[in-house]
Amino acid sequence: MKSDRTKIYGNSFLCAYILLLITTLLCSIANAKTKPLKVNAREAVLMEAETRKILVSQNCHERIQPASFTKIVTLYLVFEAIENGQIQLTDMVPISKRAWRTGGSKMFVRVGTRVPLEELIKGIAVVSGNDACVAVAEYLQGSVENFVDKMNELVRKLGLKDTHFSTPNGLPSKNQYSTAYDMAMIAASYIERFPQALKYHSMQEFTYQGITQNNRNRLLRKAPDLIDGLKTGYVADAGYHLIATGKKKNMRLIAVVMGATKPSIREKEALKLIYYGFGNFAKLDLIDKGKPVTRVKVWKGKTDEVNLVARSSGHVVVPVSEKSTVKVDIDAPKSLFAPLKKGEIKGEARILSGTKTLKNVDLAVEKDIPRAGVIKRFYQSVLLLGIKTDINRLSIALLPALVLLVFVYFLVKRRRRKRRRFY
Repeated sequence: MKSDRTKIYGNSFLCAYILLLITTLLCSIANAKTKPLKVNAREAVLMEAETRKILVSQNCHERIQPASFTKIVTLYLVFEAIENGQIQLTDMVPISKRAWRTGGSKMFVRVGTRVPLEELIKGIAVVSGNDACVAVAEYLQGSVENFVDKMNELVRKLGLKDTHFSTPNGLPSKNQYSTAYDMAMIAASYIERFPQALKYHSMQEFTYQGITQNNRNRLLRKAPDLIDGLKTGYVADAGYHLIATGKKKNMRLIAVVMGATKPSIREKEALKLIYYGFGNFAKLDLIDKGKPVTRVKVWKGKTDEVNLVARSSGHVVVPVSEKSTVKVDIDAPKSLFAPLKKGEIKGEARILSGTKTLKNVDLAVEKDIPRAGVIKRFYQSVLLLGIKTDINRLSIALLPALVLLVFVYFLVKRRRRKRRRFY
């Protein structure tokens, strides 16, 4: 009897112990999922480029010297000038004494020479040439000071309040600062507007005047199948910076690490962010801008139906675990009345994850729909009067009356014309 009780108690204790272990394990897994990613640097951001969704952030609004991240804004203005037809890649840019004397990382341009603009772009993007930045600044705006004004004007247009530049190359300056968040936003806008720039940022080396230099972004060699940009930076007061970007399927990520203590640490942390983003998040392209989302009936119009198109894209980024819960809910009328103007907002598409709204997309009329002629309008008015009954039976019953009415209309119109002739 005693041994039976011991067995029962022993089994109970064993079950309780196993249950406790399972509970502890499940709690640790849950905590691991919710625990924020820690980055070994002063500040960091992981952003999805198209939607600008922040996936990871760490002190991302703390002001810090941007160092050579500044060169992204310099190249932004260069590509914008090319796009506007102000300059061309083949332009021969004169090298001033000021450009030649600029210290720090150099492309090694020579005073008094002329260098193709495309070579200077490579020198800035690949080897972080401070001298090349001064050369393009003077070429575009006549002076470095005028060019810096344009840089700050661009920042204001992008709506960024924690960034200010004093140089075109990022050399240390008291009144020069940015944040990880602002630099991620600048990088996202830069890549979106000028995707062709990545062919320069992804070059692993650059040779000029017989001098070959490697790209300072060593992730291009460590993860060449994934990373295709973007820029490194360093100043003594701020530490080592890196913006890394890569694309996988339909999602481009931008990782910003600022204030690391070593180049190897900035690389390790940026790559950690990129891998984390691709492993834990998914981008769903549910609605494309300008594409039809639904089709509705049109009453009293020359066309009987019209598409409602998306005014903006319905692309969202969600944790991989939430993919199956995402759906599109369309709120639009079943029918509309002509006349309709192209672009009129007539509905909304809501992208939901469960009951949480991720994004709202306005739906607009795809094209102009003018009013129909008097006969069609009259006929559809009659139909609308009896819309709650069987429309088909109503229309068949009223068809003879409608034909008679049309005949009388044209007969009266003809008599009026005859009378006008006599008078």
